Amino acid sequence: MLPISGSGPTERADAARNRQKILRAAAKLVATRGVESLALDEVAAAAGVGVGTVYRRYPDRGALAHALLEENEREFQAAFIGGPPPLGPGAPASERIRAFVHAFVDRLEDQGKLLMVAETETPMARFVTGAYRLHHNHLAMLIAEVEPDVDADFRADALMAPLAAAQYVHQRENGMSVDRIKAGFDQLLS
Repeated sequence: MLPISGSGPTERADAARNRQKILRAAAKLVATRGVESLALDEVAAAAGVGVGTVYRRYPDRGALAHALLEENEREFQAAFIGGPPPLGPGAPASERIRAFVHAFVDRLEDQGKLLMVAETETPMARFVTGAYRLHHNHLAMLIAEVEPDVDADFRADALMAPLAAAQYVHQRENGMSVDRIKAGFDQLLS
C-alpha cells in the first residue's frame, strides 16, 4: 500500500505548505492544460516556490505524477481490500478478479495519461511501487483460490501487463472503446 499520511518522520509546517502548493498547482495545470503541461519548472512557477523546492521533493515528473495519484490509489485499494462485493470481499474469487480488472480499466480511463507519466518517467517505476506489488499480490491470491494448480504469480503478471497505462492509452488512441477492452479482459478470464 502507499505510505499513509502521518507515517514516517513528521513534516515541517513550511514543507507541508509547499507540498500542498506544489500538488494544487500541478493538479490545476493537468486539469487545465493536460498531462503534457506537467513540467517541474512550470509547476514551481504556478505554485510560487523555487524550482529546487519542487525537485527536492519530486525529482522527476513521474514522482510528481505518483503524488497526484496517491488519493485515488488509496480509494482504489480500500475498495478492493474492504469495500463491497464484487470488488471487495464477499464475492467468489473469479468475480472479484473480473471486478478488479474492470475497476482498473475505469481508473485508466479517468487517469491513464497521468498514470502513464507515473509509470514511465522513471525506469521500472511501475514495478517498484508498493501499489503495483499490492495489485499483483491481490490478483495472485484470487487466482490461486480459483485455480490452485496454476502459477498464480505469473498469471497475475500476465493480467497486469495489459493494464499498463501506456498500453491502455495506445489502445484508446487507436480506437478501442472501454467496453471493447473490458470485453477482451473477460475473454482472457474465461
